[in-house]
Amino acid sequence: MYYLYLILCENDSIYTGVTDNLERRFAEHKTKSGGWHTKLYPAIKILRTEEFKTKPEALKRERQVKGWRREKKLNLIKFGKPSNVVG
Repeated sequence: MYYLYLILCENDSIYTGVTDNLERRFAEHKTKSGGWHTKLYPAIKILRTEEFKTKPEALKRERQVKGWRREKKLNLIKFGKPSNVVG
């Protein structure tokens, strides 16, 4: 399994990534050995995860979510979809 994850960082930013081991990757982000962004602003907590059977599927979703503005990511976290508009 592969996972898309969104984590809250110390500077209140939302970092998006993909991994096959959530526990290990989150620990890396917390200890500044993860991605460049979390070396500057360590991870505080995981906000959302999504499971995928293949890495290409997870990477496709990552590209999509990384292109979103913060508000859209927050709606995904809160409502399970990028918009709180019904329909």
